Amino acid sequence: MGSLIEINDTLQLSSGQGFPKELDYEKHKTKPFTAKEFEGRVFEFFGKEGIRLYQVPPVRNFLVQNIGGKWLYWGLVHITEVRHDNINRTTSGKFKIVYIYTPEEMKAVHGIVDRDKETDFFESSAKRLSV
Repeated sequence: MGSLIEINDTLQLSSGQGFPKELDYEKHKTKPFTAKEFEGRVFEFFGKEGIRLYQVPPVRNFLVQNIGGKWLYWGLVHITEVRHDNINRTTSGKFKIVYIYTPEEMKAVHGIVDRDKETDFFESSAKRLSV
């Protein structure tokens, strides 16, 4: 007997899983958001496939927006609550934003912490623009 539990340091969400609507990359490029703007707010995520555990505060987790399979790293969050649906094998919970990357940091972070060109939002953007 056994079970599969994933230990994550990354909260990667699509808009359908609760990625904050307020975080819009085009707006961020024009007037960068800061974590201070979201201070005291709690965001909810739901329906993450698999039973997942996240780093516990004060340890950070990366916040990543999944846009059609491409990952856009937004910053750092603290996961404040986790709920598991053991029948459907999904994870839901709550988080607070503790840091938002500048647009320049967003372009660099995937290459530093991830390095998977298949999921790199900026790698795919350059290819889409050149087609």
